[in-house]
Amino acid sequence: MNRFEAAERALRTAAPHELLDAVHAVLTERYDAEAVELFMADYGLTVLQPVSVLPHTLEPVPVHGSPVGRAFASQAPYCEEGRDGRTYAHLPVSVRGDRLGVLSVTLPGGLATHELVSELAEVADVLGHEVIVAERDTDLYLQARRKERLTLAAEMQWQLLPGRSCSRAEYDLGAQLEPAYAIFGDNFDWSATADHLVLYVTNGMGEGIEASLLTNLAINALRNARRADIPIADQAALADQAVYAHYRGRCYLSVLMFDFDLATGRATVVDAGSPQLLRLRSGTVERVTFDAQLPLGMFEETDYVAQDFAVEPGDRLVFVSDGVHAVASPKGEAYGESALVRAIQSTRLLPAADVPRAILTELNRHRGTAALPDDDALVVCLDWRGRPGRT
Repeated sequence: MNRFEAAERALRTAAPHELLDAVHAVLTERYDAEAVELFMADYGLTVLQPVSVLPHTLEPVPVHGSPVGRAFASQAPYCEEGRDGRTYAHLPVSVRGDRLGVLSVTLPGGLATHELVSELAEVADVLGHEVIVAERDTDLYLQARRKERLTLAAEMQWQLLPGRSCSRAEYDLGAQLEPAYAIFGDNFDWSATADHLVLYVTNGMGEGIEASLLTNLAINALRNARRADIPIADQAALADQAVYAHYRGRCYLSVLMFDFDLATGRATVVDAGSPQLLRLRSGTVERVTFDAQLPLGMFEETDYVAQDFAVEPGDRLVFVSDGVHAVASPKGEAYGESALVRAIQSTRLLPAADVPRAILTELNRHRGTAALPDDDALVVCLDWRGRPGRT
């Protein structure tokens, strides 16, 4: 058994709460590592939190402006040479484009060859998959992701989400919610098959637990219909019935729904409410509008009609909830579409996974540091490449 196989076996056979111990043991024994640490990205994507337990817990490190954060942002190994002669290898821990954190490995001087670092990066990939599986059975890694306590509503919302980014040959997706530790009802959901990507962007009504309960009901109703292989117009109708049956029109939920054909880039769309879409194509940002239909659950037995929409290779689609475009400055000026267009232009060189956090940071500057958010803000970014080989 070679050393990579030994590392893979150690991780796959470790107890869920002992993954860090397992990777530490195998890397020190087989790779001569002197120290090993796993950092998890927090819910706000501002810091990377150490997973190790007392008395060895380290301080969180910032996502921006730190060597560990550089590996996280670039999604590529980054090595720094210490004054003590040691090499500190920082390796992204990700699963299919969903960025979880960074594995940092301290190596004696002279050992950090390109081949060794590449092999350690493969170990970090295995670790990422094992963390996702382990989260079914332990809270350790979910606890490590938070730098402060989540509200109950936020806990419910984060558990409902599919991830914050994903990547395939045809597209890259990234999303972020704010305030990360006190979100209410905004949500996003996606699911892909060999030939389709289904994407929902929702803007929930209300605050706190009530908003979270409404969103949970609607998203699970949509998923139930989607998993029955029902077209998106009928998915919307069935979710509408589920929400109305429970709330009788007192509460409702806005949703923008897409079903992309991955081979052609053509999509069917249902616009049932307020989430907005802006498209960056060939350097120009424009708002894309659809025929507005009623939010889910507003009235009994609403019929929904899907529209056609097409994306081209190189297109960037940015979806925002009303908690973005309606945010007011200290002088009462709404953030508005023009400011959002500038933010999309200024982030055009960033990967899709980084765009939502960057736009929300600009939004916070517009709001002012003294003001507390009074609504959720959601940004989803989709970069479309199209199917390789398609002409």
